[in-house]
Amino acid sequence: AFDFDPRTRVVFGQGTLGRLGELTAELGKRVLLVTDRGLRDAGHEERALHTLGSAGLAVKVFDDVHPNPTTDDVQRGLTIAREHQTDVIVGLGGGSSMDCAKGINFLLTNGGQMEDYWGVGKATKPMLPMIAVPTTAGTGSEAQSFALIANSQTHMKMACGDKKAACKVAILDPDLTISMPASVTAATGID
Repeated sequence: AFDFDPRTRVVFGQGTLGRLGELTAELGKRVLLVTDRGLRDAGHEERALHTLGSAGLAVKVFDDVHPNPTTDDVQRGLTIAREHQTDVIVGLGGGSSMDCAKGINFLLTNGGQMEDYWGVGKATKPMLPMIAVPTTAGTGSEAQSFALIANSQTHMKMACGDKKAACKVAILDPDLTISMPASVTAATGID
């Protein structure tokens, strides 16, 4: 016997990145796209922006996420999210982009600092809807409700989890994972 509570809608298939605009428009109008420069260089950021723009959404990009995101990364993204009056977040990339997007969501909706959410179930207010678009296979960040964020000063990694942080939608497009360098594919497979 089992009790399965799927919090995240999973949209799978080749080319499903093309549905990002349609799926995001169901959740909000002012999008923060959280990604990294490698995804920009690979052309995935541009593809995401095209489908979001085609849906008539106002999009702001934060593509300064580093591997193993820090509290500084989250704070930089938070500033952009506030200025944009974000009402939906899209995390495009590997676990780092998705974790950073979740971290931004914690602080944008609940205030405080990431340290306040270290542990489980510490968010007291609802969080914005989030869509995860993984470009790597292995971390599973799109399917769980934790953000792994390192404190910028102490370098201590904090697992910040809450059911409210679960993604509303995960878009699993195999075209994105096969475009990654072999070294990234190997590293995330081990992760």
